[in-house]
Amino acid sequence: MNTALEIRDLEFREAAWQALAANPKKISPKFLYDAEGSQLFEAICEVDAYYVTREERDILRRSGRRIADLVGPGAAVIEPGAGAGEKVELILPHLSDPVAYVPIEISSSALEAATVQWRKKYSLPIIPICADYTRPLTLPAQVERAKRRFVFFPGSTIGNFDPPEAVDFLIALKRLAGREGILVIGADVKKNKEVLEQAYDDPEGVTAAFNLNLLGRFNRELGANFNLNHFYHRAVYREDLGRVEMHLVSRLDQVVRVADRTFRFREGETFHTESSYKYSPGDFIALASRAGLELVESFTNEMFGEYVFQPRRIK
Repeated sequence: MNTALEIRDLEFREAAWQALAANPKKISPKFLYDAEGSQLFEAICEVDAYYVTREERDILRRSGRRIADLVGPGAAVIEPGAGAGEKVELILPHLSDPVAYVPIEISSSALEAATVQWRKKYSLPIIPICADYTRPLTLPAQVERAKRRFVFFPGSTIGNFDPPEAVDFLIALKRLAGREGILVIGADVKKNKEVLEQAYDDPEGVTAAFNLNLLGRFNRELGANFNLNHFYHRAVYREDLGRVEMHLVSRLDQVVRVADRTFRFREGETFHTESSYKYSPGDFIALASRAGLELVESFTNEMFGEYVFQPRRIK
């Protein structure tokens, strides 16, 4: 019988094969986040050009108490894609009698390391879930019994979904929150092309290393033979689509092997690894409305937006 780890390995292999056989080549950005990728993303959050984390932290520092008031007492805090959990720290101290913190992460090693730190910091129960949060989840009993669920989805990860997929994912988050739940979702704001492209291609090269690590992961986990020096990172803002795209670009004609299958790259051919959509506040609120979410309050500036939603009440 296959273990859960073996199943995830098989899913990764099948996703890699399908992505590399496609025309154009494209893969889900969730595969960027193995243990090394997660560490590199945490490093991206600290570079000067990547304004997202800095701006969002500033918003949460100013609005954390207000968000906690909107959540109310006795809530179970659920954070899909928790990472190191640094942003939830700006809200948790203000919450009244939270019953549990439930971080959800796809990388087991990153989740285990973070859980050790959370249990040192917080007196409330920490209930980690290692899972792909884009799929249905089984919540622990403590969460099911909570007065209210508070689903916290910060950062700009919602932008990784194409708009129709974003609506579907917001519907899933709404279900996760339950009828009486509160959701806080971060979304990046449309802005100058130069600012956006530098944020996703920082001068220090951290984002490039993060993107190229995907090929390293293919090598480590799937027995692939990618030469990382034969590819380079490219980030471009598509104003017509309102999104930044990250690509790995082949420097030459080459053939690569991934788990006993071969794939060709032409010189200049790209491998699309991530999209990050940017939304005006009005556009994002309208997108959430399509998912049955009703705006409670928003905290935005010209760089970033934090939105508090509840499931739309049927009148």
